[in-house]
Amino acid sequence: MGGENKIEQSFPPNHSTRLMQSVDADDHVLGNPEAPITLVEYGSYFSSSCHAAHEVITRLREHFGDELRYVYRHLPLPGHSRAKQAAIMAEYAAEISGDFWEVHEALMNRESKGEVNIEKVAEDFGLPLPDKLDNLKMKNARRRVEDDMQGAQESGALLAPTFYINDRLYEGAWDESSLSEVMRGSPGSRVKTAALDFVRWGPSAGIALMVMVIIALVLANSNSYGAQFLGFWNKSFGFHAGAFSFDLPLIRWINDGLLTIFFLVVGLEVKREFTVGRLTKMRAAALPLAGSFGGVVVPALLYLLIVPFGPLSIGWGTTISTDTAFAIAIIAFMGNRVPMELRVFLTVCAIVDDLVSIMVVAIFYTDDINITYLAAAGAVTGVLTIMNRWRFYRLLPYIILGLILWFFLHEAGIHATLAGVILALCIPTRPPVNFKVLNAQIQRIFKAETYFGAERLQKHGPSKHSIGMLNTLHDRLESPASKVLHTIEPWSTYFVLPVFALANAGVIITLDVFHTDLPLMMAIFIGLVVGKPVGIYLFSWLAVRFNIAEKPLSYNWRQLFGAGALAGIGFTMSLFIASEAFPVPSHFTAAKIAIFIASTVAGVMGAIILWKRILNPEPLPS
Repeated sequence: MGGENKIEQSFPPNHSTRLMQSVDADDHVLGNPEAPITLVEYGSYFSSSCHAAHEVITRLREHFGDELRYVYRHLPLPGHSRAKQAAIMAEYAAEISGDFWEVHEALMNRESKGEVNIEKVAEDFGLPLPDKLDNLKMKNARRRVEDDMQGAQESGALLAPTFYINDRLYEGAWDESSLSEVMRGSPGSRVKTAALDFVRWGPSAGIALMVMVIIALVLANSNSYGAQFLGFWNKSFGFHAGAFSFDLPLIRWINDGLLTIFFLVVGLEVKREFTVGRLTKMRAAALPLAGSFGGVVVPALLYLLIVPFGPLSIGWGTTISTDTAFAIAIIAFMGNRVPMELRVFLTVCAIVDDLVSIMVVAIFYTDDINITYLAAAGAVTGVLTIMNRWRFYRLLPYIILGLILWFFLHEAGIHATLAGVILALCIPTRPPVNFKVLNAQIQRIFKAETYFGAERLQKHGPSKHSIGMLNTLHDRLESPASKVLHTIEPWSTYFVLPVFALANAGVIITLDVFHTDLPLMMAIFIGLVVGKPVGIYLFSWLAVRFNIAEKPLSYNWRQLFGAGALAGIGFTMSLFIASEAFPVPSHFTAAKIAIFIASTVAGVMGAIILWKRILNPEPLPS
């Protein structure tokens, strides 16, 4: 919305969740070398957080005994020369006498206002300060610290302390109970770990969709369960209260209801890219926007050129969308063959295509409109807009009004999934938080709690008043729009879309459609397989030629065409629009089969084009 402020986001250069540098004989290890549990810490002697965590690690070692192997590696505070000197001094002690752990304990225990007196430690152990000596052993110590820092960067450890339990990044609380639970491998922690590993795997969303598609096709074509499977989605469910009743077939609850969540995510993603993402600058946004426009116009025109004018003409919308999950899954499989900038280009094109698709559905696939309910929907939208302008940040009213808006749009005859897009535009963002001030507030709360009762704090935790203040500060860390996106995006990807695929991909495969509906199938196939890459390439080229947009040098025009080919994987949204465009079952069946074939060919073609690595970026073709 117009009154929103931009916020800033930053992402670590390497978001690995695995320990890339395995524990070996050169590591500093305490405990049984054959222990079933390995805890690796990347720490710094000048970090008060590491000093606090050191006490927890000591108790954990006592508790687990021979079951735990503890490994310490260096990650000095960035830009802190004395932190690095302390790490080098500990390594030098290991080089000359093997006293690493003795020096380590001394450095961890000599804390005074966040500082460590390394001169006193050096004097106690008869060690030189690192900047006073430059012999071979001191060089080895420096190299060892640099190796640890490099390993930390490769493993995604940004700041000390960072923990890895059995080679996997630990992202929970540092208290003894939380760490112990994960080390013991409780069923809850194992399920959570497995789920996170799957979600973080690049192709996971596409794999989840593919599994559901296969299940739907197998069940739909089964002699034993086919009729029951297809009939299940047409069973009605609803609400009844006195004279009021609201019933819909299950397939409509999914396509009109659940898919609203998907479009809420799409709207929030578009909003993020244009407010805080990579498209805040006009020239950066112009290229994927131009490509998206071409990827909508050209396929639709090709469809209309092939299909005779008549009732099937309305199906042009099946060729304009991109299935983001499948396209990104293929790119993830290809690894670094696809530059990050090209991934961004394709992702933005896909998101914009989906947004255009829902607008097309709302405008072109709407039958009779109920003016009363339409006016009511307009009034709710007005209230949402006012709440956004007045900086109303509580999410619950937005959610309630969003549900009401969905109902009014549905009763008005406009596709109710439009409510998701409207709600996404109205949920507000916030200005960036001042982390320095926020940190000062948090420190003040804990200092006050400690001052007025340290023993009570250890036994019972913070007071109710302090918990309320901490919750308020926590809410301030993230804008409402960002919070909604982070909360529902996994549900959209791993629940909404797979359920949609299961409900809509079930089609009885028959060769008869190639005789009765061949023009329709050819129009969909050519629109997705030919129209998408040609449209995206052509309009992107024109945007660069006329100096409207700028193409990054990290990918060439061949690769951009390959990304356009992947955009021809219509699947999810194409099936959705086909369900709205073709009320005749035979036409819908033919459209489904054509979408499956076209999406498969587009995926294979895009992968082949992108497989060859870029050697030298190509200039603009003349």
